[in-house]
Amino acid sequence: MARIPLFTTKENVPSESHDIFDAIAESRGWIPGPFAVMLNSPQVAGRVAHLGAYLRFESVLSKEERELATLTAAREIDCNYEWSLHVDLSRKAGVREEAIEIIGNRGSLDDLTEREALIVRYGRELIPNHTVSSETFAAAHEAFGDQGVVDLTVTIGYYTMLAFALNVFEVEPDPGTPRLP
Repeated sequence: MARIPLFTTKENVPSESHDIFDAIAESRGWIPGPFAVMLNSPQVAGRVAHLGAYLRFESVLSKEERELATLTAAREIDCNYEWSLHVDLSRKAGVREEAIEIIGNRGSLDDLTEREALIVRYGRELIPNHTVSSETFAAAHEAFGDQGVVDLTVTIGYYTMLAFALNVFEVEPDPGTPRLP
């Protein structure tokens, strides 16, 4: 059970925050866990949702690349909720099952494509070290360009932030959804 209220229906949100609730629900089709928590601080929820909308719908990263980065963040932060939600989204985005398994099991990157391995390595370095090696940065910059490497870095940071909130507030995934291995 979550440590603070989860706002998933408009009736429980203060009327002055209905516009924020509506914007989040409209852009995503529902109120996912991190935003159900963040609606306890509506301005935070609205501003985080705005960044998330860019990363999900306008970033120069492909859906597959974004989902690889998201799964890596979920795995490295040990966030079951984020993992459970994004395994299915990753499949829909075209992420290979083998890549999902490798990320989930923190396996060797040898069986990933070069681009998959680069994204996962970038996240695996960034999250615990708070930076990436010169070699990894150079490879990511070469692969994605200036805007792409910024989008990759911020995507990993964004989903790391969401994972922190989900873990701190003990938001559980829905029953029957995938869990971290």
